[in-house]
Amino acid sequence: MQPGGSVNAEEVKKFDALAARWWDASGPMRPLHMMNPVRVKWILDQIAKRPGKTVGDQILDIGCGAGLLSESLAKAGYDVLGLDAAGEAIAAAQAHAAGRNLSVTYRAGAAEDLLAEGQKFPIITALEIIEHVDDPAGFVATLAALLEPGGILFISTLNRTPRSWLTAKLGAEYLLRLLPTGTHDWKQFITPAELDDYCRRADVRLSAIAGMTFSPLRGFRITRDTAINYIAAAVSDN
Repeated sequence: MQPGGSVNAEEVKKFDALAARWWDASGPMRPLHMMNPVRVKWILDQIAKRPGKTVGDQILDIGCGAGLLSESLAKAGYDVLGLDAAGEAIAAAQAHAAGRNLSVTYRAGAAEDLLAEGQKFPIITALEIIEHVDDPAGFVATLAALLEPGGILFISTLNRTPRSWLTAKLGAEYLLRLLPTGTHDWKQFITPAELDDYCRRADVRLSAIAGMTFSPLRGFRITRDTAINYIAAAVSDN
């Protein structure tokens, strides 16, 4: 498959507008702040299971926004490059990381830019971004092309189910106001079967998948329930 499809101009504008409040744990990115510890732990656990992957490896964090995941991975000992097409979000990421002595670098741009430069990475994360791109299959192909042989790719997104429409769209945006109205387009949500198909067409193998389930009393936790939020790992065996 021809790689591509990582930038939607309207989505970039939307997230640029949120840049100034990205690090406000009670602000519009509150759900990401609540989810972040769970997804970071799952990622680190999966990396630990992969032969040849060690602390200190470079991680490409695509769609990094203002750096919530990037900083967490850098604190865990990894060398992180955060990439996002939203320039205001990248500026906020750079400002937040300044003086923290973290091995993290930020760059405004698209995944295709790195591909054109011939860059390769042992670990790539692309969390909560695939549902915002124009061509998700092409986007996965680009990510796969950026992976080193034996590399591991992490993708998290929202499943396209009636429950996700009620919870993540109607509930989170309109009833509970956890997210700004219009943050998500339910029709752009990706089912696990679709993600598996994108991976196979891009010559990477889906190796693990888990649900990230929210409850008011326990917050987010890893479960087998992928009906709303889920996270997956895919590996390059070539």
